[in-house]
Amino acid sequence: MKDSLVKLEQEFDRALAQASSLEGLEQLRVSVFGKKGTLTQALREVGTLPQEERRKAGERINLLRQKLESQLSDRKQKLEEKSETEAIRQERIDVTLPGRKPLQGKLHPLSLVEDRIVKIFRSLGFSVESGPEIETDYYNFEALNIPADHPARDMQDTFFVEGGLLLRTHTSPVQIRTMETSAPPIRIVVPGRAFRRDSDATHSPVFHQVEGLCVGPDVSFAHLKGTLEAFVHMMFGPEIGTRFRPSFFPFTEPSAEVDMACGNCRGKGCRLCKGTGWLEILGCGMVDPNVYQFVGNAWKSRNEEIPYDPEKISGFAFGMGIERVAMVLFGIDNIRILYENDTRFLEQFAGAL
Repeated sequence: MKDSLVKLEQEFDRALAQASSLEGLEQLRVSVFGKKGTLTQALREVGTLPQEERRKAGERINLLRQKLESQLSDRKQKLEEKSETEAIRQERIDVTLPGRKPLQGKLHPLSLVEDRIVKIFRSLGFSVESGPEIETDYYNFEALNIPADHPARDMQDTFFVEGGLLLRTHTSPVQIRTMETSAPPIRIVVPGRAFRRDSDATHSPVFHQVEGLCVGPDVSFAHLKGTLEAFVHMMFGPEIGTRFRPSFFPFTEPSAEVDMACGNCRGKGCRLCKGTGWLEILGCGMVDPNVYQFVGNAWKSRNEEIPYDPEKISGFAFGMGIERVAMVLFGIDNIRILYENDTRFLEQFAGAL
């Protein structure tokens, strides 16, 4: 037994010196310590020895096992360090290679259009206002001349939340909030998100609007018409014609829908304009006098003089969907693509406006 253990150790030392990789070292470990390994076989042979020799033989084998395992562990550590050093050498950064430009984000087409719309109305003397997206029924409906039983509420498909609140269905509540705290004359535009339970190729449950309000002495429909025609010409081109069609909105009277001549076919009729030669772009009208009464209640509650007397002041309001303007401007026929975040689509609009 003693001679066989000496021979086993010598063979292990030679194999260990020749092991130049972690794979070869693992094969050596299995050949010695595995189920069919030489040291395992030697341990099994202890049972065949005479009783008086078994103890010494077992001690020699355990001492040899500890020695070989220690040598195997040391060799493995050195090979791992060598492998790691080689990997670092091969994976080092070559500073002589040309650099890679980082990908840069670009403004979303809706942001481009909103910025352009706001810029145009700023040039026309309008300031920008904002307000909460979670509104009360009063500001979203009642103060805009839409009472609880008004059929226009059914057209809104409102998202209601807890506590009698709702997600605003338009940015018009900001007009009421502004008039409650600011005396005329005022000229404001209100860009922002709105929410309605509506979803198809041309509608989204979350959409963006820009609404405008102008109130002061002697404001007329002619001022409204001139303002919106100037906007269309500055947004789409001076050659684009407009037309005003009678319509209905609870908070304006009279009310109108504004169409622009189709820029794709120049009024001849095409798929984009459904053969009519016109594209609906926004709604507008003169502020209904009932709205001033709701605004006046806020001034009255503060014991302040009411500056909104329908006999002395008048005003107009208008509103447009930013998605609608973007679809017309860029020839997009499905609103969903604006929300898919496909960079191949979005990067087409870099520097478009």
